[in-house]
Amino acid sequence: MEEKKQIYVGGQAVIEGVMMRGPEHLATAIRRKDGSVEVWKRPFTTITGRVKFFGLPIVRGFVSLIEMLKIGLETLTWSANRYELDLTEEEKSKPKSAKREKAEEALTYIVAFGLAFLLFGLLPYKISDWMQLSKADFFFNLFAGLIRIVFFIIYLYLISLMKDVKRLFRYHGAEHKNVNAYEHNTPLQVSEIQTWTTLHPRCGTSFMFFVLLISILVFSIIDTCVSVLILHKPVPVFLRLGYHFVLIPLVSGISYEVLRFSGRNLNHPIVKLMTIPGMALQRITTQPPDDQMVETALIAMKAALEMDVSEYDITWVEK
Repeated sequence: MEEKKQIYVGGQAVIEGVMMRGPEHLATAIRRKDGSVEVWKRPFTTITGRVKFFGLPIVRGFVSLIEMLKIGLETLTWSANRYELDLTEEEKSKPKSAKREKAEEALTYIVAFGLAFLLFGLLPYKISDWMQLSKADFFFNLFAGLIRIVFFIIYLYLISLMKDVKRLFRYHGAEHKNVNAYEHNTPLQVSEIQTWTTLHPRCGTSFMFFVLLISILVFSIIDTCVSVLILHKPVPVFLRLGYHFVLIPLVSGISYEVLRFSGRNLNHPIVKLMTIPGMALQRITTQPPDDQMVETALIAMKAALEMDVSEYDITWVEK
């Protein structure tokens, strides 16, 4: 039983399903409109385990983030394609050319990154500058960081009101319930899994909150060094913005190590205190799932961990 506890499992919610990541496999289970379950399973070995440099502390955090973003986008695309198979002719949009689809996809990414840059980059810095905080590096970054946190919370709350996103968050809750049950050696039955909380300390929501908090400290230290040792004057807003962007890999790497540490030392008083904000945010990003959602996540988790799934009526699907 001790060996089982050392195996970490996690994943993400996708459209009408859950993707789970085990030590050697990724498995995505989705619930079709007729109630059937489809599973896409593939071998997976993280690059941090294959390349020594990428497995170094701090470095592995940013590398893992990029790797999981790539996997997440691929899995979301797959689940979206399967979901479209259940749409009626009236629900299906007018067929689009491949060129138009590519153009719309590119536009979506541009708008998304532009909005992220505005809300979490430019606006917090400009507001802090308007507040005449440029001469005090720590307070500049503290105020800008608090603005980013407020924007982040508002963004999460607003999207949680959308019907489709709310359903996605319910599958997110199903994922967490399963992981909690597995890590506490609870019998892997839907009724038992449903007794567990939808909150989990290693969630991506908690990671994002750690990034926002740690960026305040890291950016304050760097800004002080730049203003005192190099420029001998307050750092201009756009210069701050430029090298802060370059420092994102460092900040995400440190955040990953903090999250990793907290996940292994949950009973430590300081760790409990550190996880409170991230766990509180999960009350927005995770919602109570129904039994079918929990079962779908359970199938994904068992498949990712190479457990027996023969009791379930599932269809194995290739990409």
